[in-house]
Amino acid sequence: MSDGINRRRRRLLGSAAIGVGALNLGLNGWANAQSLAGDKNSSGAPRPASFATIRQIDAGVLNIGYAEVGPAEGPVVILLHGWPYDIHSFADASLRIASAGYRVIVPHLRGYGTTRFLSSETIRNGQQSVLAVDVIALMDALKIQRAILGGFDWGARTANIVAALWPQRCQALVSVSGYLIGSQGVGGKPLPPKAELSWWYQFYFATERGRQGYEANRNDFAKLIWQLASPKWSFDDATFARSAAAFENPDHVAVVIDNYRWRLGLSSGEPQYDALEKRLAAAPVISVPTIALEGDANGAPHPEPASYAGKFVGSYAQRTIGGGIGHNLPQEAPQAFADAIVEVARY
Repeated sequence: MSDGINRRRRRLLGSAAIGVGALNLGLNGWANAQSLAGDKNSSGAPRPASFATIRQIDAGVLNIGYAEVGPAEGPVVILLHGWPYDIHSFADASLRIASAGYRVIVPHLRGYGTTRFLSSETIRNGQQSVLAVDVIALMDALKIQRAILGGFDWGARTANIVAALWPQRCQALVSVSGYLIGSQGVGGKPLPPKAELSWWYQFYFATERGRQGYEANRNDFAKLIWQLASPKWSFDDATFARSAAAFENPDHVAVVIDNYRWRLGLSSGEPQYDALEKRLAAAPVISVPTIALEGDANGAPHPEPASYAGKFVGSYAQRTIGGGIGHNLPQEAPQAFADAIVEVARY
């Protein structure tokens, strides 16, 4: 982090008095923040934190819904969720990051929550490069030149792509499961049977039966993925329902199905992104400072840390978070995720 940003952070921290003071000063978009201090519901269980206000902004081909917490003048952190999750994967982690003086922005990806396409004519495209283009468009719309990026699942892949193709826009990166940039060429190669089994839903989505099944059963489908991907995470119904609302987006099924079909070469994407995909197919290295995180109980398909370490050529660290942490690491281990964001900003 530059001396200028350090000085700005010291001024912010000194005036905010971190903690309750920070909440009073800057967390205008936060509801139930007291849950981190032990607030309980009627059953005695902790109340899940939530975002009180979702803002909207036109950015590229989308009107993007996003939550924002923390001081408006703080260094910017953009957090990107995956499938089948939503912005609430970062609800608790966002509070912790904002309390350290950062402006935290958490957008709904295309096909989720309140994010909408501006035109009915736009292809409901889910290919990997277009999600990164959406992030750049959001940054431009919010007049953010540079940000720290963090994410998991689709969000980690998207953050990887921004860091690889637009390093001038990415100050640093926290990537759950490390390097996730792929290509249709790689996606078309067969894997050992055990590895193929873990991608069962990708093959299901390749069929019309799978599209119809996901359309009809998206909540049950998502809950099953949560259970398989995080087998030791005991989430409750309220926590799931809070995120499941994002799947009611009218474009959700189309974007999700296209994302997985594109990986198998069953969807061609859009020609205007061919040049970006060609660059990504070369598996570009990532030069920005990076911390890669992994949960010790991640039940979703994911690469081994040793397999991707060489793709990060800048300052780099990898950590496996213990205690039964699964795929949705930011929500299951919010303190570890928040600590990584604050640490990588200092690299």
